[in-house]
Amino acid sequence: MSQGSDAIAAFEDQLRACLHVERWVRDVARGAPYDGVDELLAAADAAATPLSAAEIDEALSAHPRIGERAVGDGAAERFSRSEQAAADADDATLSAAIAQGNRDYEARFGRIFLIRAAGRSRAEILAELDRRLSLDDAAELAVVGEQLREIALLRLRTLHADSAAPIGAPS
Repeated sequence: MSQGSDAIAAFEDQLRACLHVERWVRDVARGAPYDGVDELLAAADAAATPLSAAEIDEALSAHPRIGERAVGDGAAERFSRSEQAAADADDATLSAAIAQGNRDYEARFGRIFLIRAAGRSRAEILAELDRRLSLDDAAELAVVGEQLREIALLRLRTLHADSAAPIGAPS
């Protein structure tokens, strides 16, 4: 494998840690190199709008439940642990309520509850979980797609905040 193909594969791995949807990874990688983070974010957002139901399921397969610690040391798992670190994360009552909410959500929608946890307290997450349980299937699927895009863009911004060179360019 050449240095250029190694760099492309590394860029694709970074993308996959942000949003585990192979079609999205290919679409965003195909547009590289990007002159800066804003150009990358615009392309990533466009490629994720919309995500199909199958792509949402694909992405959710790489996410732990809210309140559960991601296992592993890959980039996606490190992101998840950081994003779910909230000041009230050790509140046993909130943890129990979120665990019950996760069970109720999975029974209702047949998939894990996903929310952009970064910057939100556990109490805020629980309130949003309760609100979303009242949505119809189509509305909730749209919300999950929006949350996946928000997570992907946040992760990309974190990864490339200090990038001076073109992003995704073979070295």
